[in-house]
Amino acid sequence: MRKTLHIIAAALVFASCGGNQHKAEDPLADSGRTQRTENLLTNLKMLGDSSVYLFGHHDDTVYGIGWEGDEDRSDVKSVCNDYPALQSFDLGHLELGDTANLDGVPFNRIRQEIIKQYDRGGMVTLSWHLDNPLSGGTSWVADSLKEIEVKTVAAVLEGGEKHELFLSWLDKVADFLNSLETPYGVKVPVLFRPWHEHTGSWFWWGQDLCTADQYKALWKMTVSRLKEKGVTNALYAYSPGTEPDGDEAKYLERYPGDEIIDLMGLDCYCWAPEADTTQIAQYAVTLDKNLAMVCAVAKKHEKAVALTETGYECIKTKDWWTATLAPVLAKHPISYVLVWRNAYNRPHHYFAPYPGQQSAADFVRFYNDKNTLFRGDLNGLYLTH
Repeated sequence: MRKTLHIIAAALVFASCGGNQHKAEDPLADSGRTQRTENLLTNLKMLGDSSVYLFGHHDDTVYGIGWEGDEDRSDVKSVCNDYPALQSFDLGHLELGDTANLDGVPFNRIRQEIIKQYDRGGMVTLSWHLDNPLSGGTSWVADSLKEIEVKTVAAVLEGGEKHELFLSWLDKVADFLNSLETPYGVKVPVLFRPWHEHTGSWFWWGQDLCTADQYKALWKMTVSRLKEKGVTNALYAYSPGTEPDGDEAKYLERYPGDEIIDLMGLDCYCWAPEADTTQIAQYAVTLDKNLAMVCAVAKKHEKAVALTETGYECIKTKDWWTATLAPVLAKHPISYVLVWRNAYNRPHHYFAPYPGQQSAADFVRFYNDKNTLFRGDLNGLYLTH
């Protein structure tokens, strides 16, 4: 392992969330979730109490710059010879009964990659950019459909015209989560993160598209239905954007409750034009301010905490990882940081380096930072169970 012993000790208990073994026991905890899922939550909280955090990348092993669908390939691994400790995938279009998600990744492949990541000793989080059940549009709000989309959340809640349809969509998610089982009989624990960035208004569940009570009801219906359908391997994450601007009351305005949420997060991106050091610096200030607030709130509510989405599209400075991102993260007790995807079909839409990308050497320095955990740092952790 590349980390010093005291860092490994901080993450050691992460071992209890998985492991490749024959006919492993998969008991339920008192909470009704599997014991491994509860262990994952405990370990995320413990990581937050340490100085280390998991590094994650969306769709890491299913495509990247110049490739799609290769087995065991990863842009991150190609740069630093290690997989991310955390991988993220999206369930958008699962609700439609499609065989592939909104980015063209087959759900069977996503299932395989989730199980592989678990067997590597890593963690998985799932987002859900689902279509609009009322307008027929995407997750993203279209001006031409705004008058319909503003009614969508009300339409899917109990008594709404799309309630039964929406329950059937939730059932498809439940079926997928229940299918995440290893050949040796263990349900893979995952962190489910729907209804994110709701403090903005670009999704149909966003700030200007529904009331606070409707948003909370949407969350409660989601978790209740999944549990009713036997989902025992999911944790749930609440992840607004930066619109609260460090204001705890605004962050919690639509919080659905401690009985529902397991992890509090934040989505915060760097959108600075090339060489605009002022905007890059402002991103760091915004991230610092909002992470300080989220970490304080999470501590009060006894929740795990993470930077649930971030990144700098095209990574336009050579030292962004160690000069911009890492110094802010070192100040806050988070369990993980996740950067977004490297699109194979959009040349200027990537958030992790690939071989030859200008920040690749700096990313290796970030990889070797004492605070970052990658898959290799989790080697052997399951041997204690």
